[in-house]
Amino acid sequence: MITVKGKTMEEWIREFPDLGPVLNYTPFYWSNPYVEDNKTAFENQPLHLEDIQEAEERLKRFAPFISKAYPETENAGGIIESPLKKADQIKNRLETITGQKIPGMFYIKLDSHLPISGSIKARGGIYEVLKYAETLLREHQLLSEKDDYSKIVEDTYRKFLSQYTILVGSTGNLGLSIGVISAKLGFRVIVHMSADAKQWKKDLLRERGVQVVEHRSDYSKAVEEGRKEAANDPKSYFVDDENSKDLFLGYAVAAIRLKKQLEEQNIQVSPEKPLHVYLPCGVGGGPGGVAFGLKVIFGDTVKCYFAEPTHSPCMLIGMMTGMHDEISVNDFGLDNQTAADGLAVGRASGFVGKVMEPLLEGIYTVSDEQMFRLIAEVADAEGIHLEPSAVTGFMGPSYVVQNNPKITEEDTHIIWATGGSMVPDEMKEAEYQKGLQYKTNPGGK
Repeated sequence: MITVKGKTMEEWIREFPDLGPVLNYTPFYWSNPYVEDNKTAFENQPLHLEDIQEAEERLKRFAPFISKAYPETENAGGIIESPLKKADQIKNRLETITGQKIPGMFYIKLDSHLPISGSIKARGGIYEVLKYAETLLREHQLLSEKDDYSKIVEDTYRKFLSQYTILVGSTGNLGLSIGVISAKLGFRVIVHMSADAKQWKKDLLRERGVQVVEHRSDYSKAVEEGRKEAANDPKSYFVDDENSKDLFLGYAVAAIRLKKQLEEQNIQVSPEKPLHVYLPCGVGGGPGGVAFGLKVIFGDTVKCYFAEPTHSPCMLIGMMTGMHDEISVNDFGLDNQTAADGLAVGRASGFVGKVMEPLLEGIYTVSDEQMFRLIAEVADAEGIHLEPSAVTGFMGPSYVVQNNPKITEEDTHIIWATGGSMVPDEMKEAEYQKGLQYKTNPGGK
């Protein structure tokens, strides 16, 4: 008889009935019973608005370097940011697919089109590497806060930073963002990639001079090996996707930027006009950081939801049971096999899970078949190609409306599209064609 932490499956399901459909790979919405009002939720949080503002100021200091190193960011003054796009066409398609009317305005936050690495990881991953570079350069009197950071592109700085190694464990996009920015700065870079990572991401990293170490097992093993390797070298720095506060804060800066975009588009957020944000979730750092920032900036007027694959619902199982990183999806017999490589994570971040427990409205799961159908639907409706991971957010609004009768035309829904613009054309076409096959299935399941 299989037991998990001393309990049989029957005992777990008796204690947490919602585990039943989750363990059966059934797409499911879980309403978080632990969510609290913002004031209560923030009484014991480890991070605050000042931390997010400090991260934003650091990114502004690096903007001249980013602008010079990556000409595609020049028009934005070296600020790495993505558009907020109104998306009525896909909203209409979702209403048809699900049979559920979605009251309110509907937008896509296109982190899929962030400059440099084309995914949400361009926020946290790039931020943490920049902070480490700044720390090293200032410790060695090569840089001061008042300097023009554009000088960091010079060979003197690259040569200095080449003495140091950056390591990370990744399912794909985090490794891509860490590798690209680290190599540009001059660091030696080693990315431990899990078996789930797409080959084109490994190839692109190698083209940029990054050492890629492949593991036959999943994400957790890649992280474990990266952490172990860094521990043996004082000049190595490990970007810890499971526990890093710097990664988390890099993502959180998105909330400050989004507030400005909403104001520019005259989108009001208030108790009468709440904001609903749907975030794909792997280990939790990206969506957790963004959601945390949003709760800091908008308080109780924003409601955040995580989306996970039916085969890898690590945050859902961790948060539902209160066990967080003490259990994995594999413990419960789930296989952690999904086309959503960025979300193919068996064990959630305990740090993020505990931070988000009182802040998150709910978590829902999406099947791979639904993801592929959504790739085709979004491409046809909005002319945007997204990765399987990045479309999981789109299933959220219909779930939320079903479970919340208070949602009206005054509400605003934002789907956080986390990656896809760097996918090679032949793979985009293959994913699109696969999605077209599922469009013939009205349920999309």
